[in-house]
Amino acid sequence: MVVLTSFLSGLVFGLGLILSGMADPAKVLGFLDLAGAWDPSLALVMGGALAVGLVAFAVARRRTASLLGEPVRLPTARRIDARLVGGSLLFGVGWGVAGFCPGPALVALGMGEAKAVLFVAAMLVGMGAFELVERWRAARRLQAA
Repeated sequence: MVVLTSFLSGLVFGLGLILSGMADPAKVLGFLDLAGAWDPSLALVMGGALAVGLVAFAVARRRTASLLGEPVRLPTARRIDARLVGGSLLFGVGWGVAGFCPGPALVALGMGEAKAVLFVAAMLVGMGAFELVERWRAARRLQAA
């Protein structure tokens, strides 16, 4: 049941990205072009997503298990540190340069968008590099202890 629900949730999310235009890098770049031909339509999409997210998190905070019986694990970190700011900046630069963020890039890849192939490849390399750095840092911490 969890696998089916996960699949259907991903399908609805992907369809929402396609219908909203979030999987179209030209539409996203038009939204980000505040000094040029700004396209504010994605602000409505993001506002709607924010509203749904706020309600979902408010409900989730009151629960210990999901509707499928899985434990609810909400983020607990509250600190803004250099890693958070750096990651946010890197995400924003990538979004602004490519017009993709991870979810829409995967949808665009599935739609056969050539630009998405390069983006997803770069994203996977970045994720692998992050994992290697994290393992290296953990090993250094163990050696220092």
